[in-house]
Order: sequence, then C-alpha cells, then structure tokens
Amino acid sequence: MDIAIMIEGQNGLTWSRWQNLAAAVEDLGFAGLYRSDHFTNATPPDKESLELWVSLTWLASHTRRIEFGPLVSPLTYRHPVLTARMAAAVDDLSGGRLTLGLGAGWQEREHSMFGFDLLDLKPRFDRFEEGLEVITRLLKSQVPVSYGGQYFQLQDAVLLPPPLRLGGPRLLIGGNGEKRTMSLVAKYADEWNAIFALPAELSRLNTRMDGLLLAAGRQPSSLRRSMMTGLRFATTTKDLDAQLSARGQTVAELRQRGFVIGVGEEINQQLTELEKTGLQRLMLQWLDLDDLQGLSVLAKAVL
Repeated sequence: MDIAIMIEGQNGLTWSRWQNLAAAVEDLGFAGLYRSDHFTNATPPDKESLELWVSLTWLASHTRRIEFGPLVSPLTYRHPVLTARMAAAVDDLSGGRLTLGLGAGWQEREHSMFGFDLLDLKPRFDRFEEGLEVITRLLKSQVPVSYGGQYFQLQDAVLLPPPLRLGGPRLLIGGNGEKRTMSLVAKYADEWNAIFALPAELSRLNTRMDGLLLAAGRQPSSLRRSMMTGLRFATTTKDLDAQLSARGQTVAELRQRGFVIGVGEEINQQLTELEKTGLQRLMLQWLDLDDLQGLSVLAKAVL
C-alpha cells in the first residue's frame, strides 16, 4: 500500500498554497496529490477555492512524478463531454499521471448557491450513470460515438486528438454505497475509492466488490482499491491533544469513524491493518494547507 495526500480544495486553496503543497508532496516521496472539487464549504465560513481543472493543468506541467486527480469531481456542474475533453488533455500533458475521479454530487449548499440542479437521489444517480457512459465511450472508442440518453446525447461525436493513453486516464469512482455506487464501479471504473472505512468494514466491502466484478465478467484484480480517510497527526501527544481539543473531538470517536490518528510512527500499525484488507493506496486528508513542516514529519513517519 502506498500513501498519498488529499486536500480539501474549497478550504482556503490559493495558488501559493497549491504550488507549495505540490512541491512538498513530490519532494517528500508521497505517491500522489488529490483534491476535492467544490465551489465552497458545506457550511460557512466560505474560503478561497481554486477551480479544479485550472489547478490540475498547472500541476500536470509543474510536477514530474506524482499521480493526481479529483476526489471526486461531481457530474452536476460540468457536462460530461467537457469533463472527458479536459481530462484527456490534462492526462496527456502530465505524461499519463491523472486519475479521473467522478461522483454523483452531494453538497446541497454549493448547488443552490451557484444555480446547479443537484436533483433527488434516484434521478441524480441516473444522470451520473449516463455521464459515466458518455465519458467512457468518448475516451475509449476508436470510432465516432452516438448516444441517446435522458440527460445527455451524442451524435457521431469524437475526441480529437484522441487520448495518448489508450482508453484515456484511469477512471475512479468514489463512495461506499452498496445500492448503486459499487455496481457502477464494477461496470465502469478502473479504481474504486472507498471513504472513511474501518478495516473490518473495508474487508466486507472488498468481498462484496469482488462478487460484483465477477458478475460483471471482470476479474477482481482488474480493479485498483484505494481509500480516502481523515487524519489527525502530530509530533507530540501534547500537540495532538491540542488539535483534538480545538475541534471538540476525541481519539476514540475519530477512530470509530475511520480516521487514522496518532503521534509519530504509532499510526503505522493502523496503516498495516488497512493494508491487510487489500488496500493498494491510502489518501490521507491533510487539512492544514500551510503546515508543510508537519507534512515532512508525516513523510518520515510513514514512508
């Protein structure tokens, strides 16, 4: 299992912070840098937020090694054709390091604030599945594509130039939902990104995913397994206690919610337990966008 960093792009991300974080993640040896795709926070206060694809275009041309992408980009405020075109171009620019993370959307506040139609849950996932169909057909087809859906339509559509990587960037679908999300993963995704799961729950979900893949005519090994989860990390117990106290949280509460939490190298046992479930990549949520020293200490502890 390798370790990557995930940040909340709506939580004060500016160009200087993004540039500093990218350099640190690359230099320290983390496997990748991922970010959320939101216009603003689910609750105030509102903070700075770089637009996703603008930030990823810069990242593609200013890093050499790390993998990157959205965790995840909703198909609620960008047409899937635009998403496919931008993703193919950014992946080409990076030399094939983009993972295209997609989701159905969930945050009501940003949708109402900016006038995007979130839809109720069932039609939202119906639209999401149509969007996945459009994106995968455009990225993978060698001939013009036609498609007639309720939400999206194509007529002899083709992406030119075609993606340099055969089939385009790796497609990731995020979420633990057993009613629809996991079935969509088995049908469309190259990578499944679970969120905030304890090892026992992750093992159960992995077993269920294996069955869905086999039912879809795929081998379980064809799907990469990753997870994004919260992190509370400090160099001393005193610093960790202060961090938790400021948020009104406890170690027991956060561990029950799936957080990786601890001081220095003591978090490695938690990482080992996650690795035993078959997890191949863990994206640790790094909330303090200015704490590059803490990021360095984390790298020394876990890499």
